Amino acid sequence: MPSSTVDPQQLAQRIREAIRDSGLSQREVSKQIELDETKLSKSLTGVRRLNSDELLKMARVTGVTTNWLLTGRDDGLEMTGPVRIPPNRSVEESEKALRRRRIIEEAWWLFAQRGYADVRIADIARQAGVSSPAVHYYFATKRAIFAETLRYSVKLAFDRQIASLFTIEGPVERLTELCRLQLPITEERRASWSIWLQTWADVATVDDGRKNHAEGYQRWQQMVRSIIVEGQEFGVFRLADPDALTSDLTSLIDGYGIKVMTGLVSGDRMLRHVAGYIESHLVIGKPPG
Repeated sequence: MPSSTVDPQQLAQRIREAIRDSGLSQREVSKQIELDETKLSKSLTGVRRLNSDELLKMARVTGVTTNWLLTGRDDGLEMTGPVRIPPNRSVEESEKALRRRRIIEEAWWLFAQRGYADVRIADIARQAGVSSPAVHYYFATKRAIFAETLRYSVKLAFDRQIASLFTIEGPVERLTELCRLQLPITEERRASWSIWLQTWADVATVDDGRKNHAEGYQRWQQMVRSIIVEGQEFGVFRLADPDALTSDLTSLIDGYGIKVMTGLVSGDRMLRHVAGYIESHLVIGKPPG
């Protein structure tokens, strides 16, 4: 979705709604997204448009998705069924919604850094600044919290992708940028990969989390597939089965991501290989192999 298709006034209206429903004051939001209050006020009237980094921060601070801010939809890629990716715009009162989000975010970091087995409810409560009973008020088990942290990882990734890609119009450039955004080379992206690796290990041995995993992975695959189909329609990607191309490319990214996470290859090598694969296997005029 090119940035030129986004209506500034509608975007401003959704930003105002996101702040209103977040339970945070405009001043608190301004501070958390590190944006001068005057600039934020201009963005709230449509005079000034948030850049991609500010848009991403706005989504994270207020608990909505960047896709909702830009389009008014949370369906993202027209996925069937409800998309359950917290922290959604909650029907809970603001204070409770903020506390729940805080628990998820802190648990996400703890699970990513220490691993599921070495994190206790008491650890999550301490990091979130609440009591253990307060954590149990929102989540019956530690496993339930972990399930939410995977959805949170998916939300973070999707927010990052939408915020970056909506300014890029060329399918080749969009697909290459999408792959770059998957590199586990920042603290946040490494944390997301850690959650995914732990989820894969769980799904491989027990049924718990299999549906949750499938929903999250489907969103990632549909993002890749949508750009491939767009490139085929524009005549820049070869006309092969888009599902097969999507499976091949995402499998390549998954494999290299694991190697980067375990120190076998560098992030630069991963990006070079993935970009080279796109050029040689998808782009017209670049024969496979």
